[in-house]
Amino acid sequence: MGMQPAYTCSDKSFVICHGKQLLWGQTMPILIWGGAAVSVIGLIGLIISILKVSKAKKTAANDDELREAVKKVVPLNMGALLLSTFGLMMVILGIFLK
Repeated sequence: MGMQPAYTCSDKSFVICHGKQLLWGQTMPILIWGGAAVSVIGLIGLIISILKVSKAKKTAANDDELREAVKKVVPLNMGALLLSTFGLMMVILGIFLK
């Protein structure tokens, strides 16, 4: 008769990604490497916040100026920490699901 498909629609080991069907195991490296990239971006943000605070420490004339500089860096620090945490969670999820 006709050609039989290599898989059925009820097969749970396939995932649709950009219109293509991929095996479930093939999508996990994307999650792992994507999570690693997000973690690296968060780490870069943490390094930038450390550098900003150390620069403010050197240039601040008094404690009030230093406090203001640190207050300005706190949102960057928290955002970078959040990004690195989400990236590590993506890596761990990708390893567990692999």
